[in-house]
Amino acid sequence: MSAEIIKIFLAFLVLINPFAALGYFVSATAQHSRQERRNTARITSLSVFIIICIAALAGDRLLGILGISIGSFRIAGGILVFLIALAMMNGNDNPAKPSADGIAPPETKNAFAVVPLAMPMIIGPGGISTVIIYSSQARNWYETGAILAAGFLITLICYFSLEAATKVSRLLGDTGMKIVNRVMGLLLAALAIEIILAGLKNLFPQLG
Repeated sequence: MSAEIIKIFLAFLVLINPFAALGYFVSATAQHSRQERRNTARITSLSVFIIICIAALAGDRLLGILGISIGSFRIAGGILVFLIALAMMNGNDNPAKPSADGIAPPETKNAFAVVPLAMPMIIGPGGISTVIIYSSQARNWYETGAILAAGFLITLICYFSLEAATKVSRLLGDTGMKIVNRVMGLLLAALAIEIILAGLKNLFPQLG
């Protein structure tokens, strides 16, 4: 159980990447008090966990309603994840997530905590797709629980990284953030290949 949680957690970490939104968070909360920043971090993190839960518990059923096979969804999701990985390794922003420069400042405090901060800046289409793919592989509630536990760990990292966003951004700097982004991009590319191969095996069992 613990090994499965760690495996899923690492996959979520490189794709959801709660550190990606630190710059925007620091800018958007520049005039907020420490307590207000903490409240925003709490709302954002809770929203991320709710999105993960919905994708894990209802995503597979939604695919069934739409008549989309899990094999097709895995291939599509894998391609999306691979494109994100390429952009990250090239030093570009995640193409599936908006950049901080393209988002207007929030009109009211906490107005941005759910949209765009939680979604799509922290958990975008690629992250949601990955959660659905992993949940489709769960054979029982025990394995579904592992997915939710991994999601909860991501939520904790999200909260603490946002709560300490100013210090983290200052510590890593632009160069440090770029290095982290490229390393995560490489790991993400490997994950994307695994997802695509799993999808091909679903559609063409003879490949297995």
